[in-house]
Amino acid sequence: MGNCGELCNFTAEFYTQAKMSTVQFIGSSDAKADSKGRVFLPANFRKVMQDAGEEGLVMRKDIFQECLVIYPESVWKTQLNTLRSKLSRWNRQEQQIFRQFAADAEILTTDANGRILLSRRYREMAGINQDVRFIGMDDTIEVWAKEKVETPFVQPEEFGNELERLMETGNEVTL
Repeated sequence: MGNCGELCNFTAEFYTQAKMSTVQFIGSSDAKADSKGRVFLPANFRKVMQDAGEEGLVMRKDIFQECLVIYPESVWKTQLNTLRSKLSRWNRQEQQIFRQFAADAEILTTDANGRILLSRRYREMAGINQDVRFIGMDDTIEVWAKEKVETPFVQPEEFGNELERLMETGNEVTL
């Protein structure tokens, strides 16, 4: 086999990116934060990260809900780049939006025991005391104060009706 140059580099990069984009978190798991705010990242979510070759984590408060969102580093970079591509550096308001989005983020590290630290600031933002619920949200993980998610987000009948509407034949929306 000879040297394939740029084609091999492109192919290797494509497969690396494809592997990294396979992060998919599902389900939920309850945990308790200790007095310092350390909490075990659920083992099933750590496994997904490990299988996808993800190491870094970024956390920020959700923009719509009173919860925290944990992004694998590659997902965070994609989100940040997507937002940046939609905003002008030369528009004052758009620069402020980007600044706020980026400034509200924090790099997380997992200790040797699989714990992450939810800083006091973030716990206060999300109303988290001790009991937390991790919820897999496709390529991110949400962290909620457990008492805030004891009831369904959407009532069962309404949920069924909305899924039926969204998934009808000919409707291009996918969940």
